[in-house]
Amino acid sequence: MPGTFEKRGAFSRALSYSFPVFLGYLSIGFGFGLLLSDAGYPWWLSALMGVIMYAGAGQYLAVGLFAGGASLLESCLLQFVLNARHFAYGLSMIKRFGTLGRRRYYLMYALTDETFALYSGLKDEDPGILFPLALLNQSYWVFGSLVGGIAGALIPFDMGGVEFALTALFIVLMIEQYFAVKRIKGFIITALIAIAGTFFLPSRISLLGSLALSLGLAQFFTRQNRGSQC
Repeated sequence: MPGTFEKRGAFSRALSYSFPVFLGYLSIGFGFGLLLSDAGYPWWLSALMGVIMYAGAGQYLAVGLFAGGASLLESCLLQFVLNARHFAYGLSMIKRFGTLGRRRYYLMYALTDETFALYSGLKDEDPGILFPLALLNQSYWVFGSLVGGIAGALIPFDMGGVEFALTALFIVLMIEQYFAVKRIKGFIITALIAIAGTFFLPSRISLLGSLALSLGLAQFFTRQNRGSQC
C-alpha cells in the first residue's frame, strides 16, 4: 500500500514541521477564547469561529468590533484591510496549489500567515505535505480557542496583555524565516517600512500601505538581483 504509507509519511512530517505553530496557536488561540468569553459570548463560539472564519488577527479584531457595536460595512472594510496581505500569499502559491485537485480549495481557505511561513520553507517538489500541514494548523487553532473559551467561561482571568500573543507569534516566525533564508536585508527593510508606516500613515491604511511598499521593494530588489546575475 504505497499510497497509504506515503500519506502517513506526509502526515508525520507535517506533524513535526508544524510543532512551533502548535505551541503558538495553542497560546494565542487560548487568548482569543478568553477574550471572546470575557466579552460576554458563549464558550463554543470561539471554536465555531475557528472552523468557519479561521483568521487569527481577524478574529482578535472581530472581538473588538463586536464589543464596540461596529456596523457590518465597517467590520467588512476593516477585515478586508487587515487581511489584504493574503492576496500576496495566494498569488505566490498558485503554482503549488494548482496540482492538488479539489484539495486546493481548502488550502486557499486555510492559508494563514503561519501556514504560509511554513510553506515558504518547503521545497516545490514536496506538495504532499501541504494539505496535512494546513489541516493540522487549523486543528491547533480550533483546539486552543475551544480550551480558552471554556476556561474563560469557568475561571475569572486578568486579560491585560493577552492581545500581544499574536504579535509574539509573528516575531517567532520571522526569526525562523531568517534562519531559513539567512538574508538580513529584506527583514531590515520590511521592519523599517513597518515602523515608518506606523508613524507616518493614517492608522486605517498603515498596514496595507506598509505591505504594498514592502512588496514593491521586494520585487524591485528581486529584479535587480536577476539582472546582476545575467
